Amino acid sequence: MKHKTHHHITLPIPSNGADYTTDSGNSSTSPRSRRRPSRGPRRFRSGKSLNKRFLWGFRTSSWRRHYWVVLVLALLYVVGFVGFMGMCSSVFLGPPAPGSVYRSPQLFFNLWPFIQRDTSPAIQLSSVWSHSRMMRNERHCANITNNRVNGSDAPNGYLIVEANGGLNQQRTSVCQFGDIYDEDHFIETLKDYVTVVKELPTDLMERYNNNIGNVPNVKVRAWAPASFYLQDVHPILLENGVIRIAPFANRLANSIPPDIQFVRCLANYQALTLSAPISTLAQKIISRMIQKSSETSGKYVAVHLRFEEDMVAFSCCIYGGGWMEKFEMDYARRKGWKDKFTQRGRIINPGLNRMNGRCPLTPLEVGMMLRGMGFRNNTSIYVASGTIYNAKRNMVPLLQMFPLVQTKEYLATQQELSFFKDYSSRLAALDYAVCLLSEVFVTTQGGNFPHFLMGHRRFLYGHAKTIKPDKRKLALILHNASLSWEAFKEQMTMMLAESDREGTMLPKFKKASKQPSIFEHPSQECRCVKELAN
Repeated sequence: MKHKTHHHITLPIPSNGADYTTDSGNSSTSPRSRRRPSRGPRRFRSGKSLNKRFLWGFRTSSWRRHYWVVLVLALLYVVGFVGFMGMCSSVFLGPPAPGSVYRSPQLFFNLWPFIQRDTSPAIQLSSVWSHSRMMRNERHCANITNNRVNGSDAPNGYLIVEANGGLNQQRTSVCQFGDIYDEDHFIETLKDYVTVVKELPTDLMERYNNNIGNVPNVKVRAWAPASFYLQDVHPILLENGVIRIAPFANRLANSIPPDIQFVRCLANYQALTLSAPISTLAQKIISRMIQKSSETSGKYVAVHLRFEEDMVAFSCCIYGGGWMEKFEMDYARRKGWKDKFTQRGRIINPGLNRMNGRCPLTPLEVGMMLRGMGFRNNTSIYVASGTIYNAKRNMVPLLQMFPLVQTKEYLATQQELSFFKDYSSRLAALDYAVCLLSEVFVTTQGGNFPHFLMGHRRFLYGHAKTIKPDKRKLALILHNASLSWEAFKEQMTMMLAESDREGTMLPKFKKASKQPSIFEHPSQECRCVKELAN
């Protein structure tokens, strides 16, 4: 999926109006057409020519006067035909498979009175997780941190790293951009292990006509081991004095020697800090978010809501929006991916996608899940997201359940956000900073952003403090529109406990050579970074 633009959310004011309106105007009546001059004897005009005059008269009067009636009749025919086919399919094919249909609005409609009357004790944000396991340190950090370079030695070569993508790709590439990260802090933090410069030596640049594009570009396969760099890349570097690696995202394996892994942890968790403009505004937004969370002692819940138009379109899931939703999603897919979804042989099965947990959670589903887990309506929620698809319809239920929903657009002024306008990575960095310090983080769709946040929060707190719902189970639960509120709460409580249990466990791999990504599960060497900082 290609890189997406990060936009802002405009939260609507709940209304009782219809989602869509149509305007119809009166069609103008064209004047009666003039009769054509005679072209030959009457016996040659009595049949065919009369038919022509009749058809022409029909087009100019009936069709132009009543074309909208024909269109309405045609539309009614299509709607009736679709409804008939749907009825026939339910008769001959049976009911839809559990979890394959988006029935969350029906369940919410049935449960909303019970949700409003629920007086059970609210969950305490500080006790969402019953325990917290710190990362065990099984390695001797001194053997790793003492492997430093002599700063007085001149480099024997220069490596130009070009990171493709935005905020997340820059973290995986272990490189920096001045508009997002503090370059000087990055260089100072790594100076004892890696020499980082902002400009190449003049004599070296003259060798390549002062054009970085002339510098040899070394192709590196994804997830390459450290041995590849030592055996294949390093000789080329010594020969040329400078080389490029572009792109560099995901070009280093997870399983690497401890001393190199330590530098990777140092770069990501200590050296990478936000640039001054971003960090300054981020601190303001965090302070304002804490102030608006006074009813919960300044603690708030951060939700990474992936329900933008392109995400919904890419998932090929159906959300009950009828023909209008289908039209909008087909258009978004053509606009973003051309014929990717219409190629011969490609099968799109929205029901199977939902059953497999591949459909992005809607704001309504997130709200129901949190209320079922015990979060009351006085809980402050920070929504990190782009522009929500059909926000007028989809955000209203979340605001009903949680009136204290905030976004960076609500917490910062337009003047403060002017520096970030049209810069998706800068906006993502603001969301990242606010989510990082939240008491609870909720991920709804996966991806690099929540993975990095979970890893960073594990590094800081020793526990992910993340709600990561089982979307397959959730699809089954939300499919049952007749479920009682007590039964729904019981299911959500179990899901929260399971998320807590998985948050303290490392993933298991069948191959011993593989390791979990440090961006989601900080390695043992990352523990040494904290000891070094202390």
